[in-house]
Amino acid sequence: MEPTDQRINTLDVLRGLAVLGILVMNIQSFAMPAAAYLNPSAYGSLDGINGAVWVVSHLLTDQKMMALFSMLFGAGIVLFCERAALSGRSVVGYHYRRNFWLLIFGLLHGYLLWHGDILFLYAICAFLLFPLRNQSVRTLFKLAIVFLAISSIFYLLTTAGLQTMSADAIATEIMPQWRPDAAQISTELTAFQGGWASQMAARVPMTQEMQGLALMAWGFWRASGMMLLGMALYKSGILSGKADSRVYLRLLILALLVGVPVVIYGTVWNFRNEWQITSMFLGSQFNYWGSVLISLGWMSALILMLKQQALPWFTDRLAAVGRMAFTNYIMHTLLCGLIFYGHGLGLIGNVERAGQFLIVLCIWALQLWLSPIWLRHFRFGPLEWLWRSLTYWQLQPMQLARN
Repeated sequence: MEPTDQRINTLDVLRGLAVLGILVMNIQSFAMPAAAYLNPSAYGSLDGINGAVWVVSHLLTDQKMMALFSMLFGAGIVLFCERAALSGRSVVGYHYRRNFWLLIFGLLHGYLLWHGDILFLYAICAFLLFPLRNQSVRTLFKLAIVFLAISSIFYLLTTAGLQTMSADAIATEIMPQWRPDAAQISTELTAFQGGWASQMAARVPMTQEMQGLALMAWGFWRASGMMLLGMALYKSGILSGKADSRVYLRLLILALLVGVPVVIYGTVWNFRNEWQITSMFLGSQFNYWGSVLISLGWMSALILMLKQQALPWFTDRLAAVGRMAFTNYIMHTLLCGLIFYGHGLGLIGNVERAGQFLIVLCIWALQLWLSPIWLRHFRFGPLEWLWRSLTYWQLQPMQLARN
């Protein structure tokens, strides 16, 4: 049986949208100093077209695509375990082996290529969430809310704690990450404009922070909460497109009438607050919660398209991108590294947000064109094949059988 016979097309299409959409935000981490990802006022212009690009990107993709991708990863845990059980394999053994190798890929990706890696985080979540996969849909929904709330509570408590911190402590411990001065920015840009060894001096501590404090305070709770939500939505048939169209229409309306206004309000609040330090904590919570609803809106809109069989030429290409999500995700890093880092063109710090989006469009076009061509000849993307071979500890057949 070919892999396409066993796949759920809806999940592939959603995964394709998520991996392409993630690049809209991730490119900022390649093109600008790290602080600009969370604080747009830290670097670059927000006037005219550049400001419009940031606002639209923030509203439609910031945390929304990661949320969607996390939901799909959670569903993938349940789906993988179901298929392992049906084939008579050790569910526990194969799950942990699969995610052990994902963790290794994440370490290599994060430390050697790009500090914004998400694979390590997903592996950690998969290790710890595995025992929860058999919970009921209702329990998974409740757990998802609890996990999401833990990080939110931490951020709100930190906001309150700022009142007790001295100005010197805030200036030395928090502000360098939120609004670095010209010297810090110059040092970071110089490091990444240099060769690979020069980049490592900056990348390693940034990756350590991402896989340490950021993971414990935000990443684990956020990603785990969305994975648990994905498990619940998959088990209920919603994520795989089996629910009635009215369910998706209601979720889409909820996203438009609640999620979008909440994120817009938070954006206005942060600009009125002039992106002061409270925007890092209290100001982030509008998008934190609004993005959950908007991600459900993206899911619903795409599934409604599939139900109506609208734009099949586009959704088929998205499905191909989704089947090669791992390969395409790492391709983002390789291409952006060549464009922005010193081992390539070294354009970091020199491309404004509008220019970054044009690069995103070019990479989208490449992957939407290339992924279907690859899958006409091969069963898996190259990294999917490697991951699968390591998981089963046996080289998997790569080329499609020809009649």
